[in-house]
Amino acid sequence: MIDPGLNDRVVLVTGGNNPHGIGAATARAFAAQGADVFIHFYRLPEGAGSHAPDEAIETDAPGLGFYYAMQQRSADEVVAEIQEAGGRAAAWEADLSDPDAVPELFDRAEQSFGPVEVLVNNAADYQADTFLPGPDAPFSSSSSFSDADQGIWEGGPVSSTLTTESIRRHFAVNTRAPALLMAEFARRHRAGDRGWGRIINISADCAEGAPAEVSYRASKYALESYSRAAAAELGPLGITVNVVAPGPVQTGYLSPDMEKQMAAEIPLGRVGRPEDIANTVLMLASEQAGWITGQRLLVHGGHRMAL
Repeated sequence: MIDPGLNDRVVLVTGGNNPHGIGAATARAFAAQGADVFIHFYRLPEGAGSHAPDEAIETDAPGLGFYYAMQQRSADEVVAEIQEAGGRAAAWEADLSDPDAVPELFDRAEQSFGPVEVLVNNAADYQADTFLPGPDAPFSSSSSFSDADQGIWEGGPVSSTLTTESIRRHFAVNTRAPALLMAEFARRHRAGDRGWGRIINISADCAEGAPAEVSYRASKYALESYSRAAAAELGPLGITVNVVAPGPVQTGYLSPDMEKQMAAEIPLGRVGRPEDIANTVLMLASEQAGWITGQRLLVHGGHRMAL
């Protein structure tokens, strides 16, 4: 049996309140390895998802309505599940668009478990937007809406025209926040003279650009650039930095019909499960991945595979 060397490590995971999401699955995976897990979360406001189409309003089965309902929960359910299984977890709610939340998040994690050794930047904000004006805005199937466990999909499935606010919010949460979290991680790591650290950032398998999702994808592409720079600069401190880019993952937002349609386009014959991404994050945080850094690992079952 391979020991990933994560027992008693302190792990900070952002965006972990959706019990069906990537953040929650990642928190569970680390806790199962004996790590202490601190979960950041941010609840969607009441009424989020009100622009979803009528057929997606149901909240007791996968679909947009169900997804929005899960996003309005706290992380208490995930924490309780980990604790009931014998693991150690705690959580704190914060809006990562506020830069002041970053040092406080680390402070609270340290107060609960000690210095953070693994940082997983999973939280993301999502609103479909487009360069096209008004009624010309295209329909977005959200076919690659995989990791946005923190997303506020204000525009529903129809893209709205790009605005200053849509750019600001995406880059504040999806790019600036992870960059500041990495910088704070590095500052504390260096101040504590620690020699081991892992950062894993969650992107998407089409971050290079996607029509009707222009700001979300651009913010993820910028995150990948930050990640490569961080890998180069933080390597001498013993910190590895890698990117996991998921394809379509069932985090509760896919209706059965949409899941079936997407699965037909994926060589491995199914959409992803949150555990698929969590297992990859766990691998990159392990001792066995100690000489892997600056990489973008596509985890998508062959979705968008270049041939």
